[in-house]
Amino acid sequence: MIESLLAGSAGVLVCDGAMGTMLHAAGRPLDQQLPHLNVSDPELVRAVHDSYLHSGVDIIQTNTFGATRLRLDEAGLAARTEQINRAGTQIARQAAVAVGRPVLVAGSVSPAITVHQRGRVSAAARAEALAEQMDVLVSAGVDALVLETFGHLDELVEAVGIAEGRGVPVIAEATFAEDERMLSGHTVADLARAVPPHRVAALGANCTLGPQGCLSVVRELGRHTTAPLIAQPNAGLPRRVGPSRFEYVIDSDYLVRYVRQLVEAGAAVVGGCCGTTPAQIGAVVEIVREYRRAPAATPAAVGGVREVVSGAGTTAVAGRTPFLVAAEFVPPAPGETDRMVSTARTLREVGVDTVVVAASRAPRARVSTVNLAVHLGDRAGVDPVVSVPTWDRTIMALQADLLGAHALGVRRIVCETGSPPLLGDYPSVDGVWEVDSVGLIELLVALNAGRDHNGVGLTATTTFEIGARVNLGRDDLDAALRQAHTEVDAGAGFLLTEPVYELDGLDRLLAEFDPRRTPVIVSLRPLTTFDEVEYLRHEIPDVRIPDSTVREFERAGAQGREVGRRIAAELATGIAERAQGLVVCGTEAADVGYVERLVTACRAAASSQPLRS
Repeated sequence: MIESLLAGSAGVLVCDGAMGTMLHAAGRPLDQQLPHLNVSDPELVRAVHDSYLHSGVDIIQTNTFGATRLRLDEAGLAARTEQINRAGTQIARQAAVAVGRPVLVAGSVSPAITVHQRGRVSAAARAEALAEQMDVLVSAGVDALVLETFGHLDELVEAVGIAEGRGVPVIAEATFAEDERMLSGHTVADLARAVPPHRVAALGANCTLGPQGCLSVVRELGRHTTAPLIAQPNAGLPRRVGPSRFEYVIDSDYLVRYVRQLVEAGAAVVGGCCGTTPAQIGAVVEIVREYRRAPAATPAAVGGVREVVSGAGTTAVAGRTPFLVAAEFVPPAPGETDRMVSTARTLREVGVDTVVVAASRAPRARVSTVNLAVHLGDRAGVDPVVSVPTWDRTIMALQADLLGAHALGVRRIVCETGSPPLLGDYPSVDGVWEVDSVGLIELLVALNAGRDHNGVGLTATTTFEIGARVNLGRDDLDAALRQAHTEVDAGAGFLLTEPVYELDGLDRLLAEFDPRRTPVIVSLRPLTTFDEVEYLRHEIPDVRIPDSTVREFERAGAQGREVGRRIAAELATGIAERAQGLVVCGTEAADVGYVERLVTACRAAASSQPLRS
């Protein structure tokens, strides 16, 4: 059944969803070696397999992602490599047999090493570790090997070469960032060139991207390969709910809608990755049987694979003008800062007061927020606001960065906890979270008073203007408002919202804060397409877009940008009548003519506020 289907029959197989998410939901921390549960808690692993099998899937994957000797050695488990992989296969096989219908057991194989080990481990050592794991999985009885979540193309090609000749089908899955490039910088076309159809039973993408991004990758891949396609998207981005604890929120109807499109784009195998659950995969099973996958497209002519090198606050922010208007800049890739300098200069000429340098979520090399802010200040003559997340640094590192920023002229800091970009593994593994946004505010207050984080006196004081992020799109708005009060009580002098798409939450916020003491600056992201609306609403946590807006964009078609600008103009006027500032976010922030019109409209509306008259 499996061989004929993957070889090109018109049916579609359904793979299971997240293993790690389900184990995490059962209370297991994601920063432990989850494959070890195969021997320490096999009943729990079996229960996850049973849940997916009861939902009707055709393929289950062993709980062996990350179970190479090199990865297990980081937890002192290298000597148990064979035991862990063999047990993982046996648990899955027993579950498959018990269900009483044909089910494929795929041996899950991750990259041999973590991203952080890459520079310290040779290709030969990687190959040896992968070969050892694959040999155990095959001898223990897997029906196929699935190479999943490979962010570096050279490692995936190595793994395919090692898996070939072991007597079972090989499924290869790369993971891509939002720019449709692997962590190594390679494109979808590069993947197709490097892994030709005769070497794999299926080729595709998993993890990192949600349904919409995964669909784009699969469509592009279908233009470059005749191999059967596999797609296992994440359930969007996770929401951090505690130290090293995350949850995903995704609408099953949304996932199903995109699975339909994945099948219509030619996917032979569909399933889920991080954040997907048995209930959601069950919904996929229900609809996928109705579809016959589209025939493979004729691949475009391609050349060789290119090489890519891996790699107590003041309130002056909102008080210097009657109504502050800013544009948000996200740190670019190296070599693109001159373009941002030019844009910032032009925006300043049309009345934009400053720029907000936001933290990047891209899992690849980006200019640091502080360095970009200094560069824009020097070259474009702006006094930037800088978002500083805390998730990735210790308090000592944050303190050093902040003192350095102050020495270089950066004064305006927005404090946020933040969360790491997905690198294709579990979301919490690489976080530090020694302090949260409140801890960062307290540190800045101490520096302004001439003390370090231990209370030791410094030779000079700083003069930071301290702000804090507030997300008015949270399902629990009361919790967001309580957090804002905590941040203001800790010393934040102004609040900067995440992008808003309606004004109800803003009215709640403004009812609780005196703008003369705590100015509120509101972020606005003009929407441009229905796909963008769908993505933000379903794949990004804590984004609230009104149903009326969704319906307008659904009807808009090619006129989406015009509809988005009209809605944004209405929101901007409402913001100017209520708040003390506006930050234009997204791609429209670089359209100088459009931003100039917003500036004019906002200043006119703001002049009617009693606070400013």
